[in-house]
Amino acid sequence: MGAYSVGLLVAAVAATVLVAAKPAASAPRAFFVFGDSLVDNGNNNYLMTTARADAPPYGIDFPTHMPTGRFSNGLNIPDIISEHLGSQPALPYLSPNLRGENLLIGANFASAGVGILGDTGIQFVSPMHIRDQFFYEQSLSILIGAIGSERVETNDTVLYMQVNIIRIGQQLQNFQDYQQKLADFIGDDEARQLVEHSLSCMRAAALFFSSLSACLESEDASVCLQRLHGLGSRRVIVTGTGMIGCVPAELALHSLDGECATDLTRAANLFNPQLERMLVELNGELGGGREVFIAANTNKISFDFMFNPQDYGFVTAKVACCGQGPYNGIGLCTPASNVCANRDVYAYWDAFHPTERANRLIVDQLMHGSTDHISPMNISTILAMDERN
Repeated sequence: MGAYSVGLLVAAVAATVLVAAKPAASAPRAFFVFGDSLVDNGNNNYLMTTARADAPPYGIDFPTHMPTGRFSNGLNIPDIISEHLGSQPALPYLSPNLRGENLLIGANFASAGVGILGDTGIQFVSPMHIRDQFFYEQSLSILIGAIGSERVETNDTVLYMQVNIIRIGQQLQNFQDYQQKLADFIGDDEARQLVEHSLSCMRAAALFFSSLSACLESEDASVCLQRLHGLGSRRVIVTGTGMIGCVPAELALHSLDGECATDLTRAANLFNPQLERMLVELNGELGGGREVFIAANTNKISFDFMFNPQDYGFVTAKVACCGQGPYNGIGLCTPASNVCANRDVYAYWDAFHPTERANRLIVDQLMHGSTDHISPMNISTILAMDERN
């Protein structure tokens, strides 16, 4: 599988965690986000990496009409979930504004180019040595300020990798560090209660970086979920892979007739059921009679509008709104790219990422969908149940 295919898989199936918590009955739930470019809202802006969305036309339909670091024309999935929670979007963990009252909103720990497996994100790391020492040192300073110098290794290769992206393991460590900052602000008991009443959502489809079996046999997804549970999360929405064989990048590279890649489609169809079985096992081990882990099948969620786009008001679910080459699927969106006039009629914004309107369809199923899409219950049901308890 080529480098572009690996990049596609990172964007499509890398791990994502969304955590919501309520410090008080009258307050909006805090929201914590972990994962990749589908949910990164600006952490990578503070890092020296090619995986950034900080230039137009990204953000063209965001309320400010400016790029924010979101890989979207407008709002991404966590933003829309925050709307349902009645809250503002959580700030990036690396933002200097994440302090004081902003801590109560939550934090976004996501970093474009990561997955649950430790090797994830290698395609975003340049094989060349760093050419611009100033920006390297600036990124390093931000990283050390966020996670501490003792956790930043001095080996040049490892150091550059850490500066480039924030892996899932580090994101979970950052979540633990966030909890200490929260406790310093509101007290230990209140901070613990906020997390213990949390709702988590992890996109736990590990990167198929070498083969399907490497992903399915890996214990990394289970370990990360157990660690999230150990950090206090008691309701965890876990999503599998989406339509990874059908994104414009894959069509541009490997499709002659617009048909989805059969190998990636088969991989998703194998991975998602196994992920669901793993969640059942984890519930038996950790749940204590409670459904801790909830399975969200994003493959089924996106299937209908991918294969029946006109029924959902899309003119296409194959061609990206912004890009270049076949299906606008080569590379990311840049100021020199082709850009469609009406983003609402495109399912994909760029070669990998959905438009805001497609994101809203996905979130609607997460919030209100049937057990065919999210099982054993949707997010709205979980929130209602937890509100009564």
